Amino acid sequence: MSCVSAGTGYWVALIHVADPLRERVEQVTNQLGDRRIVTGELVLVEVLNYVARHGEVARAKAVQTVLQLLDDPDAEVVEHNATHFKASLTRYESRLDQSWSLVDCSSFLLMEERGIRDALAHDIDFVQAGFNALLRSG
Repeated sequence: MSCVSAGTGYWVALIHVADPLRERVEQVTNQLGDRRIVTGELVLVEVLNYVARHGEVARAKAVQTVLQLLDDPDAEVVEHNATHFKASLTRYESRLDQSWSLVDCSSFLLMEERGIRDALAHDIDFVQAGFNALLRSG
């Protein structure tokens, strides 16, 4: 089964109905077929941190989304560990010329390790790193 990586913006758009990317997210999600969604724990931390300042309803929806994802047999949340953190930090340090966040670097490494080329992301950072940002086209 092929996989697609999901970035922070994807999950935020699923949580926030009024998000500008929401329509594109729904369109791309409907076209995934049987592709497995893979995301990292750091991505989910970033989502929860982002949503934290948007009130109780958004926070509750974010928690519900993350819990459903953790229980979804068609998705995988990759645990973050000290080795991956150090590798992510090394990638971050090696690309000081980019605006890539540590979470971006973590996602890029995960995608490289798994041979994933497609990302449910809109960030130009994914394109700069050589991946297909599926939410950018269409």
